Amino acid sequence: MALTIDDVRRISNLARIDLSEDSALKLMTELNDILRMVEQIQSVNTEGVAPMPHPFGGVQRLREDDITEHNHREENMQNAPDEFDGLFLVPKVIE
Repeated sequence: MALTIDDVRRISNLARIDLSEDSALKLMTELNDILRMVEQIQSVNTEGVAPMPHPFGGVQRLREDDITEHNHREENMQNAPDEFDGLFLVPKVIE
């Protein structure tokens, strides 16, 4: 499916993007190239190929969940202009 210049104009209008004539022609060419690549990918025979949830086998290299930062609430609250039960109080901004 190839896009026409009218299709590109309609898409740019829907997206509220102002395109010059040169930009619209360039975009039309680029979008048509992308659509050709998609058609080429879709034409590949994948019959008998099992779907893969992840291209690398789904193995995640996770680190140990070790605590590296400790609670410094008392030190952090020393500069608070106002606090309540260890929480920062801020002025109300929405009525």
